[in-house]
Amino acid sequence: MHKIFDYFQQITQIPHCSYDASKLKDFLIDFAKERGYKVQTDKTENILIKKGSPKLALQAHYDMVCVGDAPKIETFIEDGWMMAKNSTLGADNGMAIAMMMALMEEGRACEFLFTSDEEVGLIGASALEFKLESKQMLNLDSEDEAEVYIGCAGGVDIEAVKKYERIEKTGTFYELTISGLPGGHSGVEIHKDIPNAIKLFGAFLKDKNVQIASLEAGERINSIPTNLKAILFSHGELICEKNINIEKIEGTFQIVEDNEIIALINDFEHGVLSFNEALKVPDTSINLALVSLKEGILKIETSARAMDDKGLKLVEEKYQNFFESFGFKVKCEGKYPAWKPEINSFSKEVEKAMIEVFGNSEFRAIHAGLECAIISEKYPDMKFTSIGPNIRSPHSTHEKVEIASVAKIYQVVQKIVDGYET
Repeated sequence: MHKIFDYFQQITQIPHCSYDASKLKDFLIDFAKERGYKVQTDKTENILIKKGSPKLALQAHYDMVCVGDAPKIETFIEDGWMMAKNSTLGADNGMAIAMMMALMEEGRACEFLFTSDEEVGLIGASALEFKLESKQMLNLDSEDEAEVYIGCAGGVDIEAVKKYERIEKTGTFYELTISGLPGGHSGVEIHKDIPNAIKLFGAFLKDKNVQIASLEAGERINSIPTNLKAILFSHGELICEKNINIEKIEGTFQIVEDNEIIALINDFEHGVLSFNEALKVPDTSINLALVSLKEGILKIETSARAMDDKGLKLVEEKYQNFFESFGFKVKCEGKYPAWKPEINSFSKEVEKAMIEVFGNSEFRAIHAGLECAIISEKYPDMKFTSIGPNIRSPHSTHEKVEIASVAKIYQVVQKIVDGYET
């Protein structure tokens, strides 16, 4: 078991934030070649590693969401969980990479597919160019043990931009900062009522007469925002509240006189929009992720999700209309499809292995994007299933992975691989 965590520890010391993971790519290529595997890469820096005549593909992405001090990662263990000091841990999806490395160390005859830039729009999966031999693919990007995932949400990023007129003002201003919020994954944790720094900002200023000079909030489009900083002019005294720090500053700033920005933030319906009772997950949701006001240009970035393509279209249209009603220019990009839940022969095999290790299992769908959705469209004759160990609060500085869970999920993976090597 130690070798998986040894490999994972190695991975944490190799920078691999989205858009900047080439060092990890080179490391994985060298690791595979040293163990006698054939390696291919494509234009978007996906990696395909294989040996023999494989019947099973294992898949993970090799980029990570970097929040806090990441890519500088210092791990520690507490109460059976591995965490990082003031940064994302990268267990999403680094623990999957470590398990696949362990399988390569064992010389397993599989296809190992490592995709690039999953966390910023499933970019690598969308541009796969490989010819895969396998007819089954096991994705290792789920985050709950003893569960077999057979479906996922689709998503789209919605960006809105508007330029405001400004006037110059000299006097006493307020620097408002929000910090210390827990953050979390904008899909799998959107139903947990995790406080959103942008919504907290709007609620605090709702009944106050203020003008905004500058505003910067959020970390990543797929993370619930934890931090915010703004410079404001106020016609009344602003007093600190929990998680909201306020300091007076003297100076001259260009301010937006219109209070519309505060109204927009308060009117924006962040979080779960509807719930899917059959799948026991949110059906549609949206995350108010990033806001910036610089030189009078307000930019808002959101991520919408839905468990089917029809629902995603409705959410997309709803928020496009919402922003346009405030006079914004809107564009939608990074759209990816939902993976329609299906129990097939491969998912039943995975469930059997899961029951042998855990004593129980159930089929689930996840309110987040899995690359199965896109890859299944490219390889329509392939069967897909997703599993993973217990990972909590991915995309935040509170991310953690349960050590015992990794050990058991690796046993499940080994059983599945055994079944396709005989």
